Amino acid sequence: MNSKTILHKALRVIKNIIIGLIVPIIILIFWQILSDKGFIRSSVLPAPQVIYQALVDMIESGDLFKNLWISILRVLKGYAIGAVLGIVFGILIGLFKGIEKALDLIIGFLRPIPIVAWVPVLILWMGIDEASKITIIIIGSFWPILINTIYGIKGADKKFLEVAKILEKSKLNTLIKIVFPSALPSIFTGLRIGIGSAWMSVITAEIIAATSGIGYQISYARELSQPDVMLVGVFSIGIIGFLIDYLIKKLQVLVIKWDTSNEN
Repeated sequence: MNSKTILHKALRVIKNIIIGLIVPIIILIFWQILSDKGFIRSSVLPAPQVIYQALVDMIESGDLFKNLWISILRVLKGYAIGAVLGIVFGILIGLFKGIEKALDLIIGFLRPIPIVAWVPVLILWMGIDEASKITIIIIGSFWPILINTIYGIKGADKKFLEVAKILEKSKLNTLIKIVFPSALPSIFTGLRIGIGSAWMSVITAEIIAATSGIGYQISYARELSQPDVMLVGVFSIGIIGFLIDYLIKKLQVLVIKWDTSNEN
């Protein structure tokens, strides 16, 4: 890669960042102006300057990073288990008709149940300790990864499969060289949706029953009527979720070198 290509890519990245920041900056400016003019009640929606000061105070006290770190650890544990289970079962269901028929009814029955409905059930079974929260995250991340993996496995290009059959390639070779590579974009889509679902799951669990974590901090701030602290927690979740999604996209580019849809 020559210096011109590196410079071109760097300029493209900078350009994309600037374009991406234009709308948020405009929103913040109008938000601050409307707050200063009294059009927005601070008890409902504090001004950006107030939220920023709350952010500084929470960073200095260590409360923000402490609760964020607790939530991140929960998400990583549950997401890792949910991702492995989703990919494994997705591959099995996508490859074997018998397994698909055996699990079709149970999947159709369990998948529509919202994660918030599982929270009281799992608290009843497991208590309010870490096990129930991790299980909620596993369930939340499992379904999108499972469905996208099944879709990816079943969506293998029929033309390539026919060529493999004509060339008398073994089933194992066909799976490794054709089916799995063609399923990878769909699997990574499931992983990206799954991490978002994992964050929603942990926040739901922490808001309902927890004594730590960013969800608990948001819930506690609501009880104390601290909307600025609440919004710091909400925006922190968005930033962490964005960064994790960005890392997964970069991993996708590295793993699937022939897929250029996520390079921009």
